[in-house]
Amino acid sequence: MRPKKTILCVDDNEQSLSIRKFMLETRGYAVITSTNGQDAFLAFSRKGADLVLTDLMMPGVDGADLVQKIKALSPETPAIIFSGKIKMYDRELHADLFLPKGSHAPSELLERIRLLLVRKRGPKKAPQSVEAKLAAKAEAAS
Repeated sequence: MRPKKTILCVDDNEQSLSIRKFMLETRGYAVITSTNGQDAFLAFSRKGADLVLTDLMMPGVDGADLVQKIKALSPETPAIIFSGKIKMYDRELHADLFLPKGSHAPSELLERIRLLLVRKRGPKKAPQSVEAKLAAKAEAAS
């Protein structure tokens, strides 16, 4: 049996987060939840995830900043940003996909998640720390 894919789900709206977690878990995914970007990044740094699903507009570390930090550690990790406040996002996204909230059915979100996970492939692993990456680059350069 294949191990469950892990999704890091981030939203400052706890009700939306709970609904999304339930939907994903009933489809067989393991879900790590967080209500803010800073805690989500710490969780990702410790446990890793196969995919990140995050709200854009959050206090402190917003979804775009979170995805940028995660992609710096683990560029192959797919990320989806969604927002209920805006329909398009013009700031350079590091996410693989942007979805306006309410513009898609749950089945469409699940299918997009499935496709991004198929594209990723490979085992879940905790990302290498920034310090370790810099040390490896310095060692390779010498």
